[in-house]
Formats: sequence, C-alpha cells, structure tokens
Amino acid sequence: MELVTEFLEGAMPEDDERRFIEHLAECSGCESYLDQFRRTIATTGELAPENISADARRQLLTAFKDWQQH
Repeated sequence: MELVTEFLEGAMPEDDERRFIEHLAECSGCESYLDQFRRTIATTGELAPENISADARRQLLTAFKDWQQH
C-alpha cells in the first residue's frame, strides 16, 4: 500500500516509478488494485463528515484502528 500511495502522490523516486509502471503493465492484479485505490480516493473525497451516519463512522474508525494493529 505504501508504494501505491507514494506513486499516486508523485513522491516516488524516478527509477522506482519507472519500474513500478513497468510492473503494472505486466501485472493485471496490481493494475486492478491501483484502480480500486484510485476509485476509493475519488469516492471518499466526495464524502463530507455530515453525510456519514454515526454508525458508519464508528465502523470505519474501528476498521482502521484494527487494521493498524495487524
């Protein structure tokens, strides 16, 4: 996930970015993962805190808290 974030933020060193793009051209699984990541960013970027129910907010916070512990 860190590589994808670094790539999408344009923070990847040039040589690493070139190898990353070459890998994406050959790996449909990684290309799909990157596409999912982009769609998630686009979707969550449209969410406003007031549009999220208290229950959904609690579930998301719990999921991310648990994710960080793994």
